[in-house]
Amino acid sequence: MSMTDKKLTWHKIADHVNELDFGANHIAVAELNGKKICIGKFNHSIFAFAFKCPHAGGIMADGYIDALGNVVCPLHRYKYALQNGRNVSGEGYYLKNWPVESREEGVFVGIEESGSFWNIFR
Repeated sequence: MSMTDKKLTWHKIADHVNELDFGANHIAVAELNGKKICIGKFNHSIFAFAFKCPHAGGIMADGYIDALGNVVCPLHRYKYALQNGRNVSGEGYYLKNWPVESREEGVFVGIEESGSFWNIFR
């Protein structure tokens, strides 16, 4: 089942993209129902992904986005594609990610209604 087949609930994380505090590493932290997620900016696109690396729990907001559009974990330099969360450095992990829409009324992140979003925080 692809992301487009799943029923998404859209959650507003900011009134405008300029409200997100992107540092020099192009990664901001946002809260979604009291849980932290990362928002990355690359080539004028916005991506949402897990706050912690699935390998050893590194804080992804302390990493950076490389020239190819991969987010790099600060602990062990594992790399994940922003578009799909696929581990591109070969370790076999997957970084949870969600679609982002920038609309007139704000910036929204789409979460599957199945509740699997909350499982990454356990």
